[in-house]
Amino acid sequence: MRALPLFLVPAVVAAQAPAPLPEAPLSAGEREQAQRLLAESRQALLKATDGLTPAQWTFKPAPDRWSIQECAQHIALVEQVIQSQVIAKGLAGPREPLRRADVTFTDAFLIAALPDRSHRFQAPERLRPAGGTATPEAVLGAFEATRKLLDADVKASAADWRARFGVHPALGTLDLYQWVLLAAGHTTRHVQQIEEVKRAPGFPAASR
Repeated sequence: MRALPLFLVPAVVAAQAPAPLPEAPLSAGEREQAQRLLAESRQALLKATDGLTPAQWTFKPAPDRWSIQECAQHIALVEQVIQSQVIAKGLAGPREPLRRADVTFTDAFLIAALPDRSHRFQAPERLRPAGGTATPEAVLGAFEATRKLLDADVKASAADWRARFGVHPALGTLDLYQWVLLAAGHTTRHVQQIEEVKRAPGFPAASR
């Protein structure tokens, strides 16, 4: 049997390389769960910030505590980073199934633990709210624009969310679906903080 000419060998090797694995889209149950949690957290935020007076919007329970304005700004900032820097970039990138071994937390743990405010964390500098003169309309409008994009991805993307990942500074490696759970849970967490501000001594009374 004659040997193949050397210039043909790479082509033969390439032809025998295994085909890439097909995308594995989210299941109907995963989509339903994510959409429900996103909707519930969105509704909770809009309800918690509805009808606030300017004094209520900017009231700080203490100099080192956030106002409702700052809580909402932080939520909008975090969601924008998750949607644009993690979800959008991750969905456009390659599958990395071997990184599944780096994921520590289950979906159930994240859903239960993220809204729990018995454990407090310091936000990174770039995600800290600016306060200032930002109105509810501006802050919540930015939140709504980001949520619209995130909702659309969850509803329609046929990509493999479970084989694409992003690294959270406290939680480590999470797959992209878990990042959606994080977005919903993070919003719910800070809605609870908004309600704490409303119960704080000195919170301004509503206008009559």
